Amino acid sequence: MDDKIKFNIEFPIQASPQLLYQYISTPSGLSEWFADNVNSRGEFFTFIWDDSEEAAKLLSKKSGERIKFQWLADEEEGINSHFEIRIQVDEITKDVSLIITDFAEEDEIDEAKMLWENQISDLKQVLGSV
Repeated sequence: MDDKIKFNIEFPIQASPQLLYQYISTPSGLSEWFADNVNSRGEFFTFIWDDSEEAAKLLSKKSGERIKFQWLADEEEGINSHFEIRIQVDEITKDVSLIITDFAEEDEIDEAKMLWENQISDLKQVLGSV
């Protein structure tokens, strides 16, 4: 299996970093916009969409700043990839952005970016930041 290619996308978002962190780091917050339902047991999270279910391991998090997961299916296949959602605040303007770091097959990068755009659009609606 070929290694996946890393990509980053930035989304300006009008919300406080503290509120945003609740939506990216807790099962209840993630289930508002990222998946239909999210459960966690310790460092393991289960993301549920319609009829599919994906398990991920929490690799790291820094309160108020970022969270990083690895899909267990990738880990089992020996694929070195993860996804990270990072909150960035511009020191001068105080503008808040979400920086997404993810990995995808070369021919699936555009599709993966579109998926993130849809997910972040859902998050903005939940936050009232459209």
